[in-house]
Amino acid sequence: MSSDGALLSVRDVTVRFGGVVALDHVDFQLQPGTITGLIGPNGAGKTTLFNCLSRLHTPDSGEILFEGVRLLGLGPHRMAGAGIGRTFQSPALFPTLTVLENVMLGLHSRTRSDLVSNALRLRWAVREERTARGKALETIGFVGLEAVQGAPVAGLPFGTLKRVEMARALASDPKLLLLDEPAGGLNHEEVGGLAQLVRRCRAERGATVMLVEHHMNLVMQVSDQVVVLNFGKKIADGDPSEVQRNPEVCRAYLGVPRA
Repeated sequence: MSSDGALLSVRDVTVRFGGVVALDHVDFQLQPGTITGLIGPNGAGKTTLFNCLSRLHTPDSGEILFEGVRLLGLGPHRMAGAGIGRTFQSPALFPTLTVLENVMLGLHSRTRSDLVSNALRLRWAVREERTARGKALETIGFVGLEAVQGAPVAGLPFGTLKRVEMARALASDPKLLLLDEPAGGLNHEEVGGLAQLVRRCRAERGATVMLVEHHMNLVMQVSDQVVVLNFGKKIADGDPSEVQRNPEVCRAYLGVPRA
């Protein structure tokens, strides 16, 4: 943990794509055990920021600290092992694999086995695989997908795919869970179930959660903190009620409040 107690510190992060400034000196912190909503109009820089946090992009300047350690020194393949899990706006799953197999892939960063040890059925590798399978099954139960755990993900409803991807991200017990538009494509009832699941991720699994989301009711309902971007700049950072009253946020995204 950093000296100021923050789990994640984003410091003066700037990202440019040619002449476009996608992120412009963005600063904020996430405290352990909180749920944070990241909102803003399309093109505000939200996904770019998530890509920086999961190391798919490298900022042109600035720093990102996770538990006080420089995140920018790690490769994308080390994020799960470092304690960061992520979902994507469009679920990035293997369609021919089952739900269970997709979730087990989320445990790869926590295992030592490789193709040779698995092929030889070495005792320690078999034991490790059995443990991983048990963990994956437990996580599938946590997100409520026991009924489809043996089904290939191809052809499953979109809302189910979102939960499969969340289960895969949760399987490695991340300290920070990044959810990219988890409510996209969900109906009203599914959004209500998602709100409960996000809260349970914190309460029962100890995860700090940050979600990029356009569904304002969900964001304001579950978040302790809301960070607002507009044209790559942070224009607000506070609790939901404070952000909703912010005139700049109302103009940029939420709409001007009625008198």
